[in-house]
Amino acid sequence: MLAPVVGLVALGLAALVLLGLGVGKVGPLGVGVGAAAALLPVGPVVAAFLWIDRWEPEPAKLLWLAFAWGACGATICSLVINSTAEALGDLALGHGGGNTVAATISAPITEEAAKGIFLVGLLVWRRQEFDGLVDGIVYAGFVATGFAFTENIEYFGRAFVTYGFGGATGGVITAFILRGVLAPFTHPLFTSMTGIGIGIAARTTSSRVRVFAPLIGYVCAVLLHSLWNSSATLGGADAFLIVYFLVILPILAAMVWLVVWQRRREQRVVAAQLPGMAAAGWIADSEVSLLSSLTGRRGWRTAVRKRAGAHAAKAVHSYQTAATELAFLRDAVERGAAGADAEQRQRNLLATMLAARRAAVNAPDALRATRHHLDRRQQ
Repeated sequence: MLAPVVGLVALGLAALVLLGLGVGKVGPLGVGVGAAAALLPVGPVVAAFLWIDRWEPEPAKLLWLAFAWGACGATICSLVINSTAEALGDLALGHGGGNTVAATISAPITEEAAKGIFLVGLLVWRRQEFDGLVDGIVYAGFVATGFAFTENIEYFGRAFVTYGFGGATGGVITAFILRGVLAPFTHPLFTSMTGIGIGIAARTTSSRVRVFAPLIGYVCAVLLHSLWNSSATLGGADAFLIVYFLVILPILAAMVWLVVWQRRREQRVVAAQLPGMAAAGWIADSEVSLLSSLTGRRGWRTAVRKRAGAHAAKAVHSYQTAATELAFLRDAVERGAAGADAEQRQRNLLATMLAARRAAVNAPDALRATRHHLDRRQQ
């Protein structure tokens, strides 16, 4: 119990240090304006990752811890190393050279490492939270969104102090269009490379792949991050637009395709395991079709909510999530990638799933709502 408390205290102290540094650089009003502008892209980006995570939602506490690590822990670690690199660069290359070194070399290496260390920690200490690539992308997205939030506070705050809200050459509005509208996904895209590597490592039975997949993902994150920073720092507007349209957007499109493909794979995994779970008596035969698709699950929850209330619908959602986790675990056992604690995890998940089902069924009118929804689907 002590380690989580110490970690949260450390993140809190990091947040206070970052706040103090921000006020020192751009003043309280600059920090306020910067934070308000930086918060606007957070909602859509977080919503996108929550939409991706619908099949088997990750624990909310872990997702927000990932965001907090990105916003505070990863940011302050990167700030210390990047500031040192900038100072050394100025000494070696003259005034201004340090900023180029920090942006094109130091920042990609240190920032992606600082963000990625959270994912590595999850893989080592919370291995059960990873069922594949989608989980790696989701956790990476939350870490990187937190990091981008804090970074944007400084960018928007500096723009406000220097140019105000708008102008021909800068200002908060111009900075927001560039960072909040055109490219709010860049940091999540970079770190998702590491997340994909972690997701591959979580599913593989090869010890070699388990080591090299995260490393290759990290290298890809660094290279993509460095290319992005270099286009803005060294190349000017033309190079920036070329990288944006010919590199970043196509990779983003490929990432979207990968997520859709993985979501379909996850659906097939769950659908393949449900009949065996029904045969074991863990779920009802009539529930197999409801649990096999997001549409069936959503309709089930809606029917229960209308007839039995939000509490029963929440219990149904917990039951659906536990059933999905159990299906993924059974699939991992069949592939030999579940780990030594698979049997204990299966018992725990089964107990959680059955308790959630009892809570849903015991709610007033919930079971009749489920039957009513089934009857409508079969008509």
